[in-house]
Amino acid sequence: MEKIENSKNSQLAREIEIALPKELDREKQIELVREYVKEYFVKVGMCADIALHDKGDGNPHAHILLTMRPLNEDTTWGAKSKKEYILDENGEKVKLKNGNYKARKINTTDWNEQDKAEQWRKAWADITNKYLEENSIQEKVDHRSFQRRGIEQIPTIHLGVSVTQMEKKGIATDRGNINREIKHQNKILREIARRIKVLLNWIRGIGKEEKTENDTKSTLPPKENMLSIFGNLIRKNADSHHADLEKYIESYKLLKEKNITSLSELKENIVALRDKNYKTTRAIKDTEKQIDDRVQFIDHAEKYLKHKDTYKAYTKLKKNKQDTFYNEHTAELILFESAKKYLKEHLGESKTLNISKWKSEVANMKKEKNSLYNQILKIREEVEQDESVRNYIDKLLQENSELTQVKKQELEL
Repeated sequence: MEKIENSKNSQLAREIEIALPKELDREKQIELVREYVKEYFVKVGMCADIALHDKGDGNPHAHILLTMRPLNEDTTWGAKSKKEYILDENGEKVKLKNGNYKARKINTTDWNEQDKAEQWRKAWADITNKYLEENSIQEKVDHRSFQRRGIEQIPTIHLGVSVTQMEKKGIATDRGNINREIKHQNKILREIARRIKVLLNWIRGIGKEEKTENDTKSTLPPKENMLSIFGNLIRKNADSHHADLEKYIESYKLLKEKNITSLSELKENIVALRDKNYKTTRAIKDTEKQIDDRVQFIDHAEKYLKHKDTYKAYTKLKKNKQDTFYNEHTAELILFESAKKYLKEHLGESKTLNISKWKSEVANMKKEKNSLYNQILKIREEVEQDESVRNYIDKLLQENSELTQVKKQELEL
């Protein structure tokens, strides 16, 4: 491959990294990867090299190295692209002022198409799920992002090769710390969403139970004044040092503060918490995305300025000296060109590198995110309070149910 690539900046190969399902044993993992590579890469003319990595840290994965050129049937390398002449209305080639004919480059394969990565990701999910199902494993994988799947979760930021390598060696980095913070916050968001769902299922269940019972047998009608119930419990147990007296008082204060007097109003309160949690999560997610965008601007701008002089020196050299200079400063030139390309694509017409302004914006957005996260913690406290109310309503329902059962038995006797 290196022999046929003449340009110094030619891409020799494409690398794909895939996570292996931990639920499968090593033999099945290897079989899975081989089938995937053979079906979706080798079959269309690529050569593939596979390396499996498993350090026992719960992250088994495979690296797939793929050729950029197709392999012809006669074992020679095919062309990446071909020239196609643009014809005029008479079917004749269009001659340019410099004497050349107008032409365009046509790729010989579709491997670089924008939607190809999506197809390969979906194919990996499909074949992995097939293996999981064949081995009686219920877990499924999904190639889609959280957003496309309707999951409100803060996405982690891209680490990059160098940061990833440092993290794997146990060296903590700023971007790695950001991802650890995001993962911790996502854990809390999932916990809150799960607990709210349990509360809503509970209160809907009470409603169903009430509908199935006769009016004369109802233990806690939806319109029952809950403040009166907890007030009576407090008065009843005031002098008996009841173990739950303090909790009854807390529940009473909570209901009174929020003016909740019935189960239907308690349900409305829980629904409002769910909506507030969803809205705040979206706001955190959007803010984190804005922070990451600005940090990317800052990183690329600093790399651009740092290696700008090296790039200028390179361009001023004569052709016969450029290769030597490029080999000596490859990393700096690649970083500069990458930063230049990114800034050109994302800054648009603006060519000003407002690094100090961007840093100030990042600081303000981080404060905003912290404020939003504090709101999430308050929502968790409110959920905990509602759970406390639920526990004592359940206890009351149980006591009333047992009392009703005793009366029935006495009547039967």
